[in-house]
Amino acid sequence: MEWAQILVIILSVFLAIFLLLAIILVVMLIRVTQQIKTVAKSAQSTVEHMESAAAGFSKFSSPLFIFGLVKKMFNKKK
Repeated sequence: MEWAQILVIILSVFLAIFLLLAIILVVMLIRVTQQIKTVAKSAQSTVEHMESAAAGFSKFSSPLFIFGLVKKMFNKKK
């Protein structure tokens, strides 16, 4: 065997190893991207629920606050 053939074999082996590693890395990146999408959807859902809860609380708290002020006014006049 000549040195050129040995060099071609060695380079082919390294190329095959790097190709396999690249495929594994791409698969892992796809999985991470899917997990990020799932977390983002969950966070968006949580934010939407918090917004609706805050809106509900503001609807409930405004009349209660006004009632409290009116009650204080009547108590001061008495």
